[in-house]
Amino acid sequence: MATKHDIILSYIEQLPVGEKISVRGIAKELGVSEGTAYRAIKEAETIGLVSTIQRVGTIRIEKKLKKNIEKLTFAEVVEIIEGDVLGGATGLSHVLNKFVIGAMEVSAIERYVTPGSLMIVGNRVNVQKLALENGAAVLITGGFDTTKEIADLADKYELPILRTTYDTFTVATMINRALSDQLIKKEIMLISDIYMPLEKTNYLTINDTVRDYLALAEETSHSRFPVVNKNMRVVGIVTTKDILEKADHLSIERVMTKEPRVVKKEMSIASVSHQMIWDGLEVMPVVADDLSLLGIVTRQDIMKAMHLVQRQPQVSDTIADQVNAQIHMIEEDYEGNPLELPHFQFTVTPQMVDELGTISFGVLSGLIANTAKQTMMLHKRKNTWIEQVNLHYFKLIQLESELLIKPRILEFGRRSAKLDLEVFLENMLVAKAIITCQIMERA
Repeated sequence: MATKHDIILSYIEQLPVGEKISVRGIAKELGVSEGTAYRAIKEAETIGLVSTIQRVGTIRIEKKLKKNIEKLTFAEVVEIIEGDVLGGATGLSHVLNKFVIGAMEVSAIERYVTPGSLMIVGNRVNVQKLALENGAAVLITGGFDTTKEIADLADKYELPILRTTYDTFTVATMINRALSDQLIKKEIMLISDIYMPLEKTNYLTINDTVRDYLALAEETSHSRFPVVNKNMRVVGIVTTKDILEKADHLSIERVMTKEPRVVKKEMSIASVSHQMIWDGLEVMPVVADDLSLLGIVTRQDIMKAMHLVQRQPQVSDTIADQVNAQIHMIEEDYEGNPLELPHFQFTVTPQMVDELGTISFGVLSGLIANTAKQTMMLHKRKNTWIEQVNLHYFKLIQLESELLIKPRILEFGRRSAKLDLEVFLENMLVAKAIITCQIMERA
């Protein structure tokens, strides 16, 4: 038997998009308490059925499903190739598993075609038909049309047949790049991947007292709690420091720290770690656009996630990955004597130059930053986050230049460090940087 909570969610789901809803209205319509209606509406907002907009209210919205980001649908392929659909439009939502270029003989094609794949082919109607009959969609390059028989077959099997004016090589490159971009996006962890949701979050209200804080702290063994008002909006945060030597009857509103730092689910873990580490924050409330509480994220959660990201194998190369791949450590000088701090060699490849054929300033900055991180890890066994880079570029660095980077640690503290890095080309100083970085404690 469905609970009142489930009945309210079902009722909200069948409302037309754009319909305005309220706690009081739903309570009256379904004969439930306003508290039950409120909790169900918050759940509906969490799962994407409704959205609360200031000065407008809560409205029914189109539910956005979280995509499998490492895959592309055929509808997205149409946009990438700037193409059109000749048939099988009902199958555009299907996911592309792989693509096959139909350049071989018809007799050899069948073993390469699998359901969910995309056959890239020109105006070879027999290959188009074979692909559809084996569960594969078809992409016709060169701007060619197809026959009515093939279009009807695509409709029958609900497999899209697409057309683009690009040639086969260009199309394959475009799709490969799109898949690569999707994989890079997949690797970026967000707060939504790690935060503690509301139902597991301990919080206090502005009407609670210091006595309530002490009871909750003893029950949970935690010392930091977000504080919300009657609308569940975050208005403060309270810690042990706030309630020291305060009378038990005082309200939390009078002792809490107001306007705390908050984060949203869509923010990257890297950006939030920057705030937490630099400002020494242990807990941050996770909020919706209207500042209503969705949960919390802790410094320990952030640190674990950051270390996990660093240990993961790379699925797809970014420009930063390409720069890192060219950095090679030198532990001894030319006579074989151990160096106090390792030096690094770097070769400038064609992908790293600007229109003049010299190393781009962005690549040089990335080289400096990553060398500083490696230095700190090797010498101090510390993960770091780059806070500031003051880079001076003295001489132009040409394509295929062999660079030597010499780091030196100027300052090292509990939370930050400062390094000096010099870049040499054939014993000539060509760039110099002073880097300030945050030190990330191990979780």
